[in-house]
Amino acid sequence: MTDLASLHRTAATDETARAALDATGLELRLVASEDPADAAPWSQAVARGFLDGELTEVQLGAWFERGGQRRRIGVYDHAAPEPERPVATFASWVAELSVPGGRGIPSVAISTVTVAPTHRRRGILRSMMEGELRRAADVGVPVAILTVSESTIYGRFGFAAAAMSGYLQVDVPRAHWIGPRPDGRVDFISRERFRELAPGIHDRARIGMPGEIEMPEGHWDRFAGTRPDAEHPERLRAVRYADASGLDRGVALYSYRENHADFARSKVRVERLVAETPDAYAALWRFLLELDLVGELEAGELSIDEPVLWMIADRRAAKLSVGDHQWVRILDVPAALTARRYAAAGTVALEVVDPLGFAEGRWILRVDESGTARVEPWEGAASDGVPLVRLGVAELSAAYLGSVSLTTLVAAGRVEASDALAAARLFLWPETARLSFWY
Repeated sequence: MTDLASLHRTAATDETARAALDATGLELRLVASEDPADAAPWSQAVARGFLDGELTEVQLGAWFERGGQRRRIGVYDHAAPEPERPVATFASWVAELSVPGGRGIPSVAISTVTVAPTHRRRGILRSMMEGELRRAADVGVPVAILTVSESTIYGRFGFAAAAMSGYLQVDVPRAHWIGPRPDGRVDFISRERFRELAPGIHDRARIGMPGEIEMPEGHWDRFAGTRPDAEHPERLRAVRYADASGLDRGVALYSYRENHADFARSKVRVERLVAETPDAYAALWRFLLELDLVGELEAGELSIDEPVLWMIADRRAAKLSVGDHQWVRILDVPAALTARRYAAAGTVALEVVDPLGFAEGRWILRVDESGTARVEPWEGAASDGVPLVRLGVAELSAAYLGSVSLTTLVAAGRVEASDALAAARLFLWPETARLSFWY
């Protein structure tokens, strides 16, 4: 993984993308992440693209410190009044994506994609995205992933929502805890101690949660408010759960907002809850739902079937809103499909259409009784009785983590299948895919 990450980070920009932008008077190049004079204008362009204010020197320092392992590219207009500030930005890094079966696959995580409103509709985004996907495929990264601000943009590049996200609101006085009451103890800890404990717990837990990825550089400090540019870190409170043997198994971070109209109905937001055991999960949620002077609790980036919904007496006390979150784009079909496990044995013939060419092809997917797969090129006619599935790379990517059934995609007119139920049984997975943060 380290070698692949290094290859990706340092690879030259794509020649086709450079030539396309050069023809419009723009320059595509790597940003020197180790050079503050080059990185600072790029960071200011990102802030502008996401409607943030101008970054202060402290904020620029924090951005510079946490972004050194990322591949950053910029598009520059040398005729602009500030030619050193790019008119478009793009960042990526190689991270392990958790896939069904307690396994992981190297993936290129994409972030901070912006195009200045002064340079719209010039093909800049297309050149950057297609060029960077080509470069990732060239160095051997089999999957691309991203979280998106605008959900209508990335389908054209073969991405699809593969893990959904839940936003939970709980009327705390109505909820009434009926879940487990584990041995062990919950204690307050400092934000600094949370920062020490959380990474290890996350890494131990995430591999069993399809859709999760390695935490990006700098994120834990942002969550814990331990970065020098943190805003109102004093509002955060942290707790940890230690099991009966004294081992740290979970941590949570939350914030209060006082209700001045009714001091017994303050609002709590769960900023982060990381648990590696069912007991840690139950103990931390119980603590949060039994806080004094709290009328409402909210939490985001949850699984859409969180167990906590079955740990309260009044299900109507909880409202769950669902949205797309982790988007996936398969670049290498055999590598992606053999990386995960499957819940049922079987064989399916796949005919994949990919306008960008990466995943285009015909494949036979064979899964044995252990859930292990092998993928072979499919030439000629498929064997009698083998279900045939025709689909685009976006649809295959949507089904990859097991969260959406191929029968649903068939009913939606997105997939053709000779036996949708047989094909769907292969791809479905009993654990719902999730991603617990934005990147």
